[in-house]
Amino acid sequence: MTKIVGIAGNRVIESIDYFHGNHVDYIQTELIEGLQMFDTLPIILPIGQPELAEKYIEKIDILILAGGQDVSPIYYNEEPNRNLGMTFPPRDAFEIALVKAAIRQNKAVFGLCRGMQLINVALGGSLFQDINQLPEFKVSHLQAPTRECFKTHRIKISNDSKLSSFLPESYLVNSYHHQAINQLADGLFATAYSSDGLIEAFESQEHRILGVQWHPEMLWRYHEDDRQLFKYIVECL
Repeated sequence: MTKIVGIAGNRVIESIDYFHGNHVDYIQTELIEGLQMFDTLPIILPIGQPELAEKYIEKIDILILAGGQDVSPIYYNEEPNRNLGMTFPPRDAFEIALVKAAIRQNKAVFGLCRGMQLINVALGGSLFQDINQLPEFKVSHLQAPTRECFKTHRIKISNDSKLSSFLPESYLVNSYHHQAINQLADGLFATAYSSDGLIEAFESQEHRILGVQWHPEMLWRYHEDDRQLFKYIVECL
């Protein structure tokens, strides 16, 4: 049966000549095409009022939350750090409402990079606003200017996790983030770590939730393991 996958969209809010200064809702093509390898109908959920979340979730089978701006610390009761990047609270509020609606309706939820962090915040967890300020985190988690299709650091995957059913215990990932999970929300448990101790994946025993800190949408064209991750999301999550 064809799965309807709702991908929460991002928004270009700066004035860009190409769009004649108009705001544009979008999602990365690589993410859409990765899902289209399997029996899915991906649709983009434009940023809207949180009150619309229940109706959007009713129409889909799987919710996916993608990368983008920093999650605003107002949603986990912290003041902004001086190294906090661009935030867009309307997107945060809408996606938090989507996550909560998906859990109420027992729909699958997958988050990557910012999406993983947003799920944690939606469920009551917190973030490191900028891991580069913390001396214990020594791995380069922001690999630019190295291209996104290359994998740059290793993670260790728990052997009792969903990921371990199709990924090896020691796994290379790409990495484009300066924020990360700090306090993990109740009901989530970490299933992968980087060598310097950052949470790189989590899941839930109670709900259909999976989060990864890397960007499989940038890798699946080149790496079979990341195609298998998309297959898992569509067929098993």
